[in-house]
Amino acid sequence: MEKIKVGFVGAGGMGTLQMKNLVKNDDVEITALYESDAKRGKAVLKDLGIPGDILVDDYDKIVENPDIDAVWLVSPNGYHGPQSIKAMEAGKHVFCEKPCAVKFDEFCRQIDLERDNPDLKTQVNYLMYFDPLEDRVKSMVAEGAFGMITQIQINYRYPIATAGTMAWKLKKDIMGDSIGMGTVHALSSIINIMSPQTKPAAVFATNLGSQVKGFEAEPIYNILIKFDNGAAGFCFGNIESSGGLDIYHNLSGTKGGFVFDPQAGSQQDKVRYRSEENTKGEWVWPLNKQRCIEEGFENLVWGNDTPLSDSSAAALLRVGESVNHFIDSVKTGNNSFLSFDNSSVVAEIGWAAQMSAASGREIPLPLDRETAKEFFL
Repeated sequence: MEKIKVGFVGAGGMGTLQMKNLVKNDDVEITALYESDAKRGKAVLKDLGIPGDILVDDYDKIVENPDIDAVWLVSPNGYHGPQSIKAMEAGKHVFCEKPCAVKFDEFCRQIDLERDNPDLKTQVNYLMYFDPLEDRVKSMVAEGAFGMITQIQINYRYPIATAGTMAWKLKKDIMGDSIGMGTVHALSSIINIMSPQTKPAAVFATNLGSQVKGFEAEPIYNILIKFDNGAAGFCFGNIESSGGLDIYHNLSGTKGGFVFDPQAGSQQDKVRYRSEENTKGEWVWPLNKQRCIEEGFENLVWGNDTPLSDSSAAALLRVGESVNHFIDSVKTGNNSFLSFDNSSVVAEIGWAAQMSAASGREIPLPLDRETAKEFFL
């Protein structure tokens, strides 16, 4: 097929990284860039070896260009919904940074447009679905290494940047909510890892207002997910925490468990797991080769093919795999498992958590659209 012509929106840090991956793909041509900071846009294009004359000063010049096949959105959160809807209404495929929308009616419209236009391919960039460690743990769950998972906890506590040009993240109408801003990484991991065994059935949450940075939307959420088999998932979310990155994992099952602690004292102590079948019920530290040898588990040592989720290597892999996945979806005509519709359960947990925190009640899933629309008016 001919090259997929992409209209790109947003040349900030993440946008630039994604463009760097796109230009490596022989099946893609970036034919337009919309970046509100023209100076930055020109500098990024020059660095990538792309002609500066593809920079446009109006988003509509991308949407209305009949030669553009796909729109790639890495704009501030509040623009994701309107820009993606406009692109889909113009017949364009859409890659959209998370969150897919900050307004519930826009979220619903995205799904309806996808269902009404099955030839259009979409993807929400839930990066943790492309994380090597998440893949490994999910496979272990699917293989029954830990039996039935009865409890899972994954945190997302990290101080997002709000200085300078990032100050828009403090504004509720642009950032939306803190779940979509960052905590969704942990929620999507919980759903992905548990997917071989069960689906989410309800959400209960509490929240807390800004304590440090002056966020207009509550930056702190505590979210409990009830699954349809009786299991439970829990997430501590905090996007203004100053304690460094905390994406702690703890899985407990009927036949074992798994822990990833990024704040452990040393790299070799960050991962441990036990399995009645694989480790005779004993805890194993797969990154500690010497300890595994001494304890008779040399065959369970992990090599360097699974970079940990808190590493820069894993971050780069996630971006590259996510970019390639969407291009493959457009090329093959196959819907992504992260399309607006297919990934809607992840976003619904975020909407449900906001409803629960405000009402003090458990919110069933899937969300009742009319009830949610009335709440978010």
